[in-house]
Amino acid sequence: MENKKIKDKVLVVQSKTNNLSTIRDFVYAAALDVGFSKDVIDNIILAVDEACTNIIKHAYKSYPEGEITIKLKYKEKKFTVLIIDHGVPFNPESIPDPDLQKYYRQHRVGGLGMYLMKSLMDEVKYVSVPGKYNQVLLSKNLNGAN
Repeated sequence: MENKKIKDKVLVVQSKTNNLSTIRDFVYAAALDVGFSKDVIDNIILAVDEACTNIIKHAYKSYPEGEITIKLKYKEKKFTVLIIDHGVPFNPESIPDPDLQKYYRQHRVGGLGMYLMKSLMDEVKYVSVPGKYNQVLLSKNLNGAN
């Protein structure tokens, strides 16, 4: 197998939901380039979509002029998506793991973003520098079961 490399790629969009498709296409193309299967790419995109939707709704409170920066890296068989915003910070530790059976019984919609990201990705990190930026790091390892 050849050593597949993507150069670091960057996409900057405004915090509008209609830009989610642009973000999905950007991530899809890069993940395909490094050799992920379609199923794994779909999982990566779902995690990125959740993170970006949370940024639009919560960090920017649906303010359409906010900026979301997506940085993609691939190094040592690790595909990393770094998502940066300058909106309201949030503490991921304040979000408990959901009771999925209770959630289903209550017919709830939404609120599973952090759970989904953690379930779909190998690594999820959130960093906030108040007054400067927030950063979500999502990574997926490319291994034999890609």
